[in-house]
Amino acid sequence: MAGTTQTRTRPPALPPEAPARGGLAARVSLGRVFAPVPSEFLLIASTALLLTGFGLVMVLSATTATATAAGQPPYEAVIKQAVFAVIGIPLMFIASRLPIAFWKRIAWPSLIGATAFQMLVFVPGLGVEANGNRNWVQIAGLQFQPAEFLKITLALWIGYVLFRKRTLLGLWRHVFIPLVPVSVLVIATVMAGHDMGTAMILAIVVLGALFFSGVKLRIFILPLIAAGFGAFLFAVNSPDRMRRILSFLNPNCLDDYFNDCYQPLHGIWGLANGGVFGLGLGNSKEKYDWLPAAANDYIFAIVGEELGLIGCAVVLALFALFAIGAFHVIRKTDDPFVRIVSGGITMWIVGQALINIGVVLRLFPVLGVPLPFMSQGGTSLLSVLLASGVLLSFARSLPAKTGARELRAPTAARVPRAKISG
Repeated sequence: MAGTTQTRTRPPALPPEAPARGGLAARVSLGRVFAPVPSEFLLIASTALLLTGFGLVMVLSATTATATAAGQPPYEAVIKQAVFAVIGIPLMFIASRLPIAFWKRIAWPSLIGATAFQMLVFVPGLGVEANGNRNWVQIAGLQFQPAEFLKITLALWIGYVLFRKRTLLGLWRHVFIPLVPVSVLVIATVMAGHDMGTAMILAIVVLGALFFSGVKLRIFILPLIAAGFGAFLFAVNSPDRMRRILSFLNPNCLDDYFNDCYQPLHGIWGLANGGVFGLGLGNSKEKYDWLPAAANDYIFAIVGEELGLIGCAVVLALFALFAIGAFHVIRKTDDPFVRIVSGGITMWIVGQALINIGVVLRLFPVLGVPLPFMSQGGTSLLSVLLASGVLLSFARSLPAKTGARELRAPTAARVPRAKISG
């Protein structure tokens, strides 16, 4: 009887254990949400945020003078830029929470959608032409540059295609098809709008993704030669591009001061005026309508004039830290898709920054590419923030550190002892 009573009284003791399991599950779920992130995540996220904030300050400084002189609201340009920053930064962190499988699934649809969006620039009433380039779309009073989204979608698509063919990359036909025809078609939609600068960045994305895919060097060299030959053909077939290249090669640019040398000279003069410590934030002289595109392609010249060599060094250091975090993701990952896409995005952002700075320093001819994160242009800012979100998503997938395994070891060790004691 006593034994029977004991067996009947034991079951009621089970229900109180159920909330304990639920509480443990809740704690485990919250632990995953607030788990420490890799150092690469912090490095990429912090540099992206700092460069974006730095860019907003410089856009404000570069646009207030000309806007006031034209009778426009002095803060209109920076407010528009800030709106895209407010949209892009949350999207960056939302993208950082998405799994790698999501980026693989949207590789094809995103490239098709971005290419269709780019084709809108040729639709009468929607496409906008400026300075000989037709690469903008105006919808509901807002102006976008669809080619900026081609950069991130092309990197995702190339990563997915080469990931699916990773065991066949030793054969040139599997590397070239469908990668080369599709990439040429995408770049051709940009070149049709006469935007050689953006087309060059897209070519860098393709070459960067190919390089980090691990294809043989002889296979990689062929697209590299083709890209160089294509750039040469497009340059010689355009009188405007040839004029800018010849102006860049002119050792005495002052002879052509009022023509193609006007913008490069004022960019160099802006940097020279800043010296080591700069003239002070807001004290630029070139921004008073002397330097064309001061808030866009030549924002680095305004940084050098107002903040001097120190300000320029800070910008370069931030991009260097961004590159270090991205290259650590490439080096540590075990997923070929992550490595290829990260390589394409990194070469895009870092390469475009170096090209922009090289143009301001007159190391390259004027190409019309913005400085990532910092130049005025909402579409450009939104695209690089989304690309940073993809890198952050990849950073979360890196193999766990040794310290994390050490934390799990005691838990595993306690289970056998509990069974023995029972």
